[in-house]
Amino acid sequence: MTYEQKIKSELDFWKFKTLQQPSLLNKVTDKVQKKINSYIPDKVHDAITSAIKQMVKAVLFGSTFTTSKPITDLTLMHREALIKQKIENYKKTGAAEGGITGAGGFLMSLADFPLLLGIKMKMLFDIAAVYGYDVKDYRERLYILHIFQLAFSSKEESQHVFSKMLSWDEQAHLLPTNIDEFDWLTFQQQYRDYIDLAKLAQMLPFVGAAVGAIANYKLIEKLGKTAMMSYRMRYFSLQYAISSSEKTENRKLKTGN
Repeated sequence: MTYEQKIKSELDFWKFKTLQQPSLLNKVTDKVQKKINSYIPDKVHDAITSAIKQMVKAVLFGSTFTTSKPITDLTLMHREALIKQKIENYKKTGAAEGGITGAGGFLMSLADFPLLLGIKMKMLFDIAAVYGYDVKDYRERLYILHIFQLAFSSKEESQHVFSKMLSWDEQAHLLPTNIDEFDWLTFQQQYRDYIDLAKLAQMLPFVGAAVGAIANYKLIEKLGKTAMMSYRMRYFSLQYAISSSEKTENRKLKTGN
């Protein structure tokens, strides 16, 4: 089995899991999440919302994350080996940051949200560059935000985002030219609802450091896997488009049309 065949199999399984209907456990978890959210102080929600809003603006308008240049001279296997190494490094960084802020109590845990967002976004920009995409392109930044949504949304919302990503390169020219048209409100609400359950215990005394480290590690791990699968999806989509185009050209040559 070639490397491409191996990762195609992994991608197909990931797609299957993504498109599965919400299980009973998912539905129960959503209800529990909503109940927990109703008990969380408004200032916590406000802090998370503000952090996400500023992060989205930084991704769309700023140059904070655009340090990586696209890599164009590596095979897919070598790209992914480098990406896996980067994800491991980011997981360790996130775990260390979560442990420190978790040990600092409630206020330090609040500070963890923007710090963790920054780590995640920097990782996504690095991954995009290793796959050969220019993150200075507005459409690539939007794709990065869609990856983030796909990783940290409810089952229903993630499937909606997935459907928009399926033919990304074919429909990129149809994307809104106005950056303000990006639905960042849904983006922040989905992320906030997803992350609260995992991060709430970080604010508790005595256990906050351990919970913060583990939660950050797992959240970055999930995002890294989602990013790899998302770019694999684009890779095979482009390969299929190229193959189809070549077959069409060959038919024209044979028929003389």
